[in-house]
Amino acid sequence: MAKMATSDEPAEPKEPPIAKKVQRKRKRAALRRRRPQTLGLAPGSITAVPGAPPAVIRVISYDADRVEERSIERVSDLKAIRDSSRGVSWINIDGIGDPDTLSQLGELFGLHLLALEDVVNLHQRPKFEDYGDTDFIVLRMPSLSPHLDLEQVSMFVHDRFVITIQEKPGDCFDSLRERIRNGKGRVRRRGGAYLAYAVLDAIVETFYPVVESYTDQLEEIESRVLANQTENVVAEVHAVRHDLRVLRRAVAPTREVLSAMARADASDSNGDTHIFLRDCHDHTVQLMEALDTNRELASSLMDMHLSNVSMRMNEVMKVLTIIATIFMPLGFIAGLYGMNFDGDLSRWNMPELRWRFGYLFALGAMGLTAIGLVWFFRAKGWLGEGGHEGNHGGEPEKKPPGAGGT
Repeated sequence: MAKMATSDEPAEPKEPPIAKKVQRKRKRAALRRRRPQTLGLAPGSITAVPGAPPAVIRVISYDADRVEERSIERVSDLKAIRDSSRGVSWINIDGIGDPDTLSQLGELFGLHLLALEDVVNLHQRPKFEDYGDTDFIVLRMPSLSPHLDLEQVSMFVHDRFVITIQEKPGDCFDSLRERIRNGKGRVRRRGGAYLAYAVLDAIVETFYPVVESYTDQLEEIESRVLANQTENVVAEVHAVRHDLRVLRRAVAPTREVLSAMARADASDSNGDTHIFLRDCHDHTVQLMEALDTNRELASSLMDMHLSNVSMRMNEVMKVLTIIATIFMPLGFIAGLYGMNFDGDLSRWNMPELRWRFGYLFALGAMGLTAIGLVWFFRAKGWLGEGGHEGNHGGEPEKKPPGAGGT
C-alpha cells in the first residue's frame, strides 16, 4: 500500500521556474555537445552522433493499386526497392547512431557524401540543395515534451523514392501513412515529389499547435499581469521569448526552402507540385506572422510588467511622501515647544508653557494641522478617493452652457 503523506511530514519543495530555466539551458547545452567531432576530418566524413539511437528502417512502397509495408534489417535489402520501376517507395530511418548504415545507404542510392555529412551534423539550418537526380532537404520538426525540441529531419527526394532520416523514433507522419494505406488524397497517384511535399506539409502543420500553445501561455501571463499577480513573470516571459526566437529561426529558412522548391518544380516541364508547395509556403508566412505577433506581445507584457512595478513604486513613494509631509509641521511644533527658554527671565519666553491647558493646546494644534493636511491632500486627489477625477487642481467644475437653469 502506498504511503500516505501526513500533515507532520514536510512537503516537497517545488522547483522554482528560474531553476527550471537553468535546467533547460543546460539541456540545450548538452544537445549542442551532441554534435559529432568533425575537426580535422575530410569533407564528407560520416561520424557517430554521441547518444543517438541506432537506425531503424521502415519502408512503405505503393502505387495506385497496392501498398506494401515492411521493416528492413540490412541496408542491402533495399537494393530491390532501388531497382524497382513500379510506384514510389518511402524509406524512413529513425536514429542516426550508426554511421555504417548511412554510408551503405549513400552507396546504394548514390547520395552525395556532403549531404550525408549534414545528416549527422544536427546544427543544420533548414535548406534545399539540388544534387542532380536527387534533392536534399533539411527541416526542423517541433515538439513540446514538455519543453520545446526541434528535431532535425533530413530528406532525399527522387522520382521513385523518398528517404527521410530522423534523429529518434516518433514523428508527425502517422496521418500521412494512414492516407497512403487507405488510398485517400492524391499521394497514391503521384510520384516522389508529391510525397516529399506531403512530408513537408506534415512538418509545417506541426508548428501550428506549438505556436498556439505559446499564444495561450502569453495570454495567461497577460491576465496575471493585469491582475498584478506577477510572481516569476520576468523569467517566464524571457523563456517564452527565447523559444519564439528559436521557432522563428526554424520557420524563416523553411519558408525559403519551400520557395526554392516551388521555383525548381515550376521550371521543370514535368513538375506539377509547385502549386501545392506554394500553399505550404503560405502556411509558413502565416506562422511567421503569428510568431512575430507573439514576440511583440511578449515584449509588451514585459513593458506592462515594468510599468506596473514602476506605478506601484510611485504609489508607495507617494504615501511615504504624504506621511513625511504630515509629520513635518508636527515635528516643527514639537521642536518649537521643546526649546528650553527660561520663563522666569522674561514673560515673552513661551508663556503658554505655564498655561494650565498648554499641553492640550499643543496636542490640539498638532491634531488640527494633521487633519487639515489630510483634508487638503484628499481635496487635491492625492490621497484616497477624494477630489474629482481629472480635476486635481481643486477648482470647481464649470457647467456647460445652458445647464442648471433657464
